[in-house]
Amino acid sequence: MRLLHQSLLLLILAVLAGSAAASRIEQEEKVDAVIEVLQKATQIPEQGIPPRLLQGAQGIAVIPGVIKAGFMVGGSYGKGLLVVRDAQGHWSPPLFVALAAGSFGWQIGAQSTDLVLVFKTRRSIDGIVRGTFTLGADAAIAAGPIGRRGEAATDAELKAEILSYSRARGLFAGLSLEGSNIAIDHDANERYYGKALRPAEILEGKQDLPASSARLLEAVRKATTRK
Repeated sequence: MRLLHQSLLLLILAVLAGSAAASRIEQEEKVDAVIEVLQKATQIPEQGIPPRLLQGAQGIAVIPGVIKAGFMVGGSYGKGLLVVRDAQGHWSPPLFVALAAGSFGWQIGAQSTDLVLVFKTRRSIDGIVRGTFTLGADAAIAAGPIGRRGEAATDAELKAEILSYSRARGLFAGLSLEGSNIAIDHDANERYYGKALRPAEILEGKQDLPASSARLLEAVRKATTRK
C-alpha cells in the first residue's frame, strides 16, 4: 500500500511538472508572436506604425491573435505583452496583459487580428498596473496614423494618450478600441517568471528573466530607436 501511495505521488508530481512546462511553453510562444508583430510593424515604414511614434512611446502593448467572433452578440478577447520605458529610457521586462471587448450587432463568423497599442504618456500605463483599465474611459484612445506621412499630423491633430493599430492579412491599420478593457494577466506572469510577482516588481526587472525576454527587448529596442 505504501508503495502504491508513493507511485501515485510521483505520478501526480510528474503531471504537475508537465503541466507547468506546457504553460511556460505557451508563454514563450506568446513572446515569439509579439516579436514577429513588432518586426512587421517596422519592416516597411510607409505601411506600418510611424517610426517617430514608436521612438517617443512610453509603453507598447502587443496582443497577437485577438479573436473576434459571435452570432447576434459578439466580442473580442486576446492576451499579449506590455513593455514600459523608464525614466532613463530603458525598456522593462514584459508584463502579460489580457484585453476584452464586447460588441453588439449582427455578427457572423470569426477573425484573428494582431493589436498594437502605443502609449504616449505614463499616466495610462500606471492605470493598467493598478487594475482593470477601460480604453476611452480611463484614457483617451484613437486609431493611429499609418506610415511616415502620418507623422505630420501626430503633434497637431492627435491628442489621445493611446494610439491603437490592428494587423490583419499582413496590413496595418488604425483601429478604434474605445470601451475595451485591458488588465494584468497575473496567472500568465506567474507561469512565465516561475513565481507570483506584483506588476511593479516585474517592471523594475529585479527577477531572473527568461531567455525569451532578451529577444523581445532587443526587438523593442530596434523598433523604438531612431535610425
